[in-house]
This record gives sequence, C-alpha cells and structure tokens, in this order.
Amino acid sequence: MRYLQLIILITILGCNASAPGTTRPNPEWSLTPFEKVDSLNPILLADTNSVFHCPVRNQPIQWEAKDVFNPAAVVRNDTAFLLYRAEDKIGKYAGTSRIGIAWSRDGLNFTKYPYPVLYPEKDSFDIYEWEGGCEDPRIVEDEQGIYYMTYTSYDGQTARLMVASSPDLFHWKKTGPAFAKAENGKFMQLWSKSGAIICRYQQGKAVAVKINGKYWMYWGDTNIFLAASNDLINWTPVENGGGGILPVFGPRKGMFDSDLVEPGPPAMLTDKGILLIYNSRNVRARGDSSLPEGTYTVSQILLDPQQPSKVISRMDHYFIKPDQPYELNGQVNNVCFAEGLIYYKNRWILYYGTADAKIAAAIQ
Repeated sequence: MRYLQLIILITILGCNASAPGTTRPNPEWSLTPFEKVDSLNPILLADTNSVFHCPVRNQPIQWEAKDVFNPAAVVRNDTAFLLYRAEDKIGKYAGTSRIGIAWSRDGLNFTKYPYPVLYPEKDSFDIYEWEGGCEDPRIVEDEQGIYYMTYTSYDGQTARLMVASSPDLFHWKKTGPAFAKAENGKFMQLWSKSGAIICRYQQGKAVAVKINGKYWMYWGDTNIFLAASNDLINWTPVENGGGGILPVFGPRKGMFDSDLVEPGPPAMLTDKGILLIYNSRNVRARGDSSLPEGTYTVSQILLDPQQPSKVISRMDHYFIKPDQPYELNGQVNNVCFAEGLIYYKNRWILYYGTADAKIAAAIQ
C-alpha cells in the first residue's frame, strides 16, 4: 500500500514539475505525437549561391540569401516536395519573398531547384506582390491531379490571400486574389492570408474535397475564418449575418494561444471530423507566462465534418514548441510554424519554419 502511494505521489509531483502545455494527454482524435528529427534539423537553409534574374528589378538576385521558412509539402511520383518561402536581402521590407522548390526520396534530405518557381513579375498581379513578395504557400490537388496553391502577397500595406495552379509543381499560373470576385469585390482590401483547404489525405496526397457541394478553406491570422468555393480559385468568405466575417475560433485568454491563431497545413477530413493543425502566438500578460513573449507553438482542433464552422473539440496544449537553438533565434525568435504535412514512406512528416529563418521536420 505504501509502495502504491509512493508511486502516485511521484506521478503527481512529476506532472506538476513539468512545463505547462506538455503534461496533458493528447486527445484520441489528434494526429500526435510528433518527434523532431534532431539528428538532421534544420533540413533546409538559406543559400547565397542561388541566383536568378529578377524580372521586376531587372538584375541578378540572390533570391534565398537571407532566410528560408514556412514550406508547403506534396508527394508526387513517390517523391516528397517542399515549396518554401525564401527571402533575399534587398529592399525596404528587409527582403522580397519568393517560392522555391526542393525534392527528396526520403522526406528528410532535400535537393533544391536553383531558381524560384513563383515570384513577383511584371504582370497584372505585381500591384499586390511587390515588393513584399509571395509568402507562405499551402498546396492541395483536385481529383484530376491539378495543384492549387494558396499564398500570401504583400504590397507594403495589405496582405492578400492569392491563388495559383500548376500541373507539375514547377510551372504556376497565377489567378489572383482569392476573394477578388466575392460580393463584387467587397473583400479586396481585406487583410487576408494563410489558406488551408479541407482535404482527404489519400496515398500521401492532400486531395481537396467538397462538403455540402462546396470546397471549404480556413484562413486568417488573428481569428481563423472560413471561405467557400466552387472551383478552388474563387472564394467567398463566410459572413456572420451582420455584414462581418464569421470567426470560427480565436485566441484563448490564459493559454499558449492567447494572442493569435493561424492555419497550418491543409485541413484533414477524417472519420472523427475535420482536423486542423494550427499555429498560435502567445502574449505573456494575457497568456501562458511560462513561454517567452511572442512564442509561436503548434496545436490542433477538430471541427464538424458537415458544418466546417462548428468546433467539436480543441487541444488545451501545444504539441510542438521552440526549444532548439535554430527555433529560439533567427529573424523572429521563439517560432515553430507548421505549414506542410505529408504521409510518406509509412509515416507522417510535419514540416515547419523555425524562427522565420530555417526549415525543420518532425515525424510520427
């Protein structure tokens, strides 16, 4: 009896001594646990040797010389691809962002293509993309195998959610702002970013799926909002009935996600519901005082498979937080920002940006 009491006491003390956010069991519906690949991380770095001719500046640019981070992930022809955000060191915004691509046969050791595959050009979209650039891609495919990328453009004042499509991941056709045609342009000046489309993950592929006759997408970087589409190109934000945008869920006082929430990889339709991995930022004054100010962590939420705006359950803790040197120090300190997810070689691989400077992986 005394032995049993001692075991219980040790267990209680052990739980109380652990850092907040790490001791609670993961819900059975969650996609956890993940283990960081510390032996290889970071798996992708900036490179001053990569040069291409910028069509806007009309000069050679070291397009990924400053930082690489926040990748989308895709499996194609038994190869893992990352499409990642890269920054140069030029301009008034401390670097223009472009989208690069890299590939791997094991999901962890990548070879980079030397040129960006999506970037600001002298086209009809440069008014949205210059000179902040093209940021933070997320990619799904349709039933025919066409890829659709949501990405963020930044013109120096407003971030806008944009869409592009491709048959092969290397050649992209821009189709412009996701909300351009909604309600006669009502949302064109709306700050919008981070579009995570609801998918079924099939044989490693994230295939967009319709619910009640429409495609759905979570988006936003304060609260998380919802939008609907018939074609994966033109999207309409879901409103709240009073003319405003309907928030699906938001920050929580006293917790690790106290300041903002932002979608991660494409949302996953499962037999339990819609699983969304999301990123969040903490402010200590109203959040988790055990985390450094401004820390980005990663968590998960489950939503109704027939009503994508209805929350079923939500983790009350993060499952990835910054604790490695490359996550603690960089362009923005204390950041783990998940954006790419694949099922590859019989395991889940989650890719995330670290300190807005490098790219790392975690496996399940």
